[in-house]
Amino acid sequence: MLVTDFDYELPEELIAQQPPSERSGARMLLVDRNTGHWQDSAFQHLPEQLREGDLLVLNNSRVIPARLYGRRVDTASGIEHTGRIEVFLTTQRSEWEWEVLVKPGRKVQPGTQLVFGAGDLHAEVLDRGEFGERTLRFQPVPDFFAALEALGRIPLPPYIHRGEKDADSDRERYQTVFAEDRGSVAAPTAGLHFTPEILDRIRQRGVEVAYVTLHVGLGTFQPVRVERLEDIHLHTERYTLPEATATALNAARREGRRIVAAGTTTVRTLEHCALLGEEFTPHAGSTNIFISPGFRFRAVNALLTNFHLPQSTLLMLVSAFAGQDHVLAAYRHAVAERYRFFSYGDCMFLS
Repeated sequence: MLVTDFDYELPEELIAQQPPSERSGARMLLVDRNTGHWQDSAFQHLPEQLREGDLLVLNNSRVIPARLYGRRVDTASGIEHTGRIEVFLTTQRSEWEWEVLVKPGRKVQPGTQLVFGAGDLHAEVLDRGEFGERTLRFQPVPDFFAALEALGRIPLPPYIHRGEKDADSDRERYQTVFAEDRGSVAAPTAGLHFTPEILDRIRQRGVEVAYVTLHVGLGTFQPVRVERLEDIHLHTERYTLPEATATALNAARREGRRIVAAGTTTVRTLEHCALLGEEFTPHAGSTNIFISPGFRFRAVNALLTNFHLPQSTLLMLVSAFAGQDHVLAAYRHAVAERYRFFSYGDCMFLS
């Protein structure tokens, strides 16, 4: 299959620039993945779409303020250059080493020394990759993430436009209400719709709620640069499957209850873990699983997800779950009905 097989026309004005005024105020398109039938609804009605005994799984990763602005330091003289260097943390490789994107890349070569804030953080460029990727090693500090919270900015996707004065207006809104384990550079956006009240209503219907962690990485921001699906290779992302969630998943499977995933990150975590053995076992690891049409789902029975970019791997995953023709037809309906798209947009429930 070709990447262009997953294209669709999207008017730019349908790309949501702001979240809904109420966190749970999004519209929701219901799609029957067997028939392709759709129905317009609202996220507020998600609890009624769930069944007693369902297991709802959410990604509790927390977004870090991963966009830093620093300055180069002359290694011989110690003099700082005045030009600003943008550093976007994408994946933590070890306690002090990170994979990053840098701009302008031509000024940031291996051996370059960088300083951030008033000397709060220092880093050295170790290695260079493709498309502006670099490996940075930070000098140890007492609390790296505290420094990051003070210096960094929330890394909104490039299709959300903010002036620098408004850069921190999304610091809490671009987090799920259940975000705990910090490490993502993009929000698991299907989870943004949930409120404590919605979760209470879901539990009151006899639905079990469990959590996994997948730290969303570089792949969320990188466009697909190949023509064929078989040539796509995703970046590796770290995940954790807790013991309580593994137990809940095994029980749901044995008892024939639905496993409902909130978001494609949750799907990728569950399906990767399902490939490791007949039963789920608690552990932490990393995955670069790519799900496209033809994939056999072993864990997930229903999916809540936002609307994704044309020709994106996330749209391919949703098409694998519900059928390419059904999904693209539902997308055309969403465009015609003026749904809001992408991270701050509306959502679909596929069952």
